[in-house]
Amino acid sequence: MDESSSYSNLPTSHLLGSVPSVINEEQKASYSVPEASMQYFPPNNGSGGSRGRGYQTLEPPTESLEQQPPNNWKGVFSISSYTQYFNVDTDVVINRLISSFYPTGGDFFSKIDANPDLYGHIWITTTLVFMLSSFGNFATYLMQKHTDGTTSWSFDVGYVNVAASGIYGYAIVVPLAFYFLLQYLGSNASLVRFWCMWGYSLSIFIPTAFLLLIPVEFLRWMIILIAGTASACFVYLNLRSYIEGVNDLTIMVVAAFLLQMALAIFIKVWFFP
Repeated sequence: MDESSSYSNLPTSHLLGSVPSVINEEQKASYSVPEASMQYFPPNNGSGGSRGRGYQTLEPPTESLEQQPPNNWKGVFSISSYTQYFNVDTDVVINRLISSFYPTGGDFFSKIDANPDLYGHIWITTTLVFMLSSFGNFATYLMQKHTDGTTSWSFDVGYVNVAASGIYGYAIVVPLAFYFLLQYLGSNASLVRFWCMWGYSLSIFIPTAFLLLIPVEFLRWMIILIAGTASACFVYLNLRSYIEGVNDLTIMVVAAFLLQMALAIFIKVWFFP
């Protein structure tokens, strides 16, 4: 007799139980575990404010307890330290450009207080350098062509050097000088905000360069004086509102106004003679 068949013939009635070899999947009991809710029971100290409140559900921590975002400044020589000043949308830049054309508001610092940018500063100054160098050459050619019909076109590269030195130098050095002067006088000035404001103050000279192509000297002077006055008022009013209540610094805002007018006259005399 085969040994395996002998084991299969053994009686199993005396066994306490058996495990079936196949389980019907449809007969399995299915149930879902209810979600647990953390609860706590505050002690009843008998005070009137906490009596009868019973148990309460734990709430997530409030926003005030969350960790504040770290400072993005990683050093002067780190490029990532300056990326925050270029994180600005096109709509924001356009809105600030429009604000610079209305100098009577005097609230430009309040608009850029949360997110001062250097994108507008660099874009405006670079565009102005290109406009002055190209249109300055073209305006000079028109004036010479008007007096001498045999004049031929020639591009003076020196206009590019003067425009880059004058515009970049003014937009960087003048705000820097006012920043250190205000710091010396005890005012809590912001260099990035000064660069931002002075950069946008130059935006009005971009369309002015188009109008200065008019070969009429009287109109040129009228155009540049109007543009210079608007830009100077923009700087004057915003700088006055920024340092208002600190000290009697009227001489500083007047100096800023005169410097802006001097820049306008420099643009007219050098590039559109």
